Amino acid sequence: MSSEKTDPPAAGAAPILPPSTGMPTLHKAIFLVLLLFLAGLPFMVYPVFAMKVMCFALFAAAFNLLLGFGGLLSFGHAAYFGGASYIAAHAAKEWGFTPELSVLCGTAAAAVLGLIIGALSIRRQGIYFAMVTLAFAQMVYFFALQAPFTGGEDGIQSVPRGDLFGLIPLENNIALYFFVLAVTFGGILFLYRIVHSPFGQVLKAIRENEPRAISLGYNVNRYKLLVFVLSATFAGLAGATKSQVFQLASLTDAHWMMSGEVVLMTLLGGMGTIFGPPVGAALIVTMQNYLATFGAWVTVIQGVIFVIGVLLFREGIVGVISRWLKRPL
Repeated sequence: MSSEKTDPPAAGAAPILPPSTGMPTLHKAIFLVLLLFLAGLPFMVYPVFAMKVMCFALFAAAFNLLLGFGGLLSFGHAAYFGGASYIAAHAAKEWGFTPELSVLCGTAAAAVLGLIIGALSIRRQGIYFAMVTLAFAQMVYFFALQAPFTGGEDGIQSVPRGDLFGLIPLENNIALYFFVLAVTFGGILFLYRIVHSPFGQVLKAIRENEPRAISLGYNVNRYKLLVFVLSATFAGLAGATKSQVFQLASLTDAHWMMSGEVVLMTLLGGMGTIFGPPVGAALIVTMQNYLATFGAWVTVIQGVIFVIGVLLFREGIVGVISRWLKRPL
């Protein structure tokens, strides 16, 4: 059949994979324990550090939706993370938007950017797709460097945190922490639901055998574009939230190295797993924080740890644990 057919599949064609009927008990238990742990975390560690971990956990989970479940390797996800960060910071500082509206503005901007870049990028496959996404990300980076409202190399600083819904002042780190927790936890739960929906099952089928998916009548390019936009949207949600935490949007957020870091987080934690990318993000951010005294050697240390992780955990940390338990995580 031609790839021009639209979904759902042709009459009489069964879904490629059966959709999940509900969240397994193990996953419910993990989410519950994780929520309880995160609720007490700001009283055990510096809240801003914990919020940074959560923002990058959501960023890695969003990227994993594209790579781990969609099978599309992007080298340009910093464009959505950084772009949303700048828009959210500008909305809060110059337009006086409340935190939730600022974050929504940044997220919406990332979605639009993902739609434009995705529509052009999915026309290529493999390394060509990856390089096209990198090229677009570099365009966003240089736009952030030159645009008058971005502050150039200084970025947008002193972003006001404001009052959540006009009622709850987020200048208090604990109050802000629980806002970030709600955003991150809700985002990861939503990504979980996407993966375990019929849409997610079709994504996995396209990743495993694209010609077969086409032969069953699925419009593969439409699915690819949709997963690209969803991934960009949640990456933008993470970036917009981070700008509120640090009261700053900088070129670092849009730099190509940020795209590399999220790939590293995903592979280290376990590509194609639900809990792997957040674990990888937590490890990378923790190393960056506690190894900062080593200066430039932090990058070398990270590289060594990554090589060891790939050699010992070829499926990622959570991927290996999942195989040991013989249950998907």
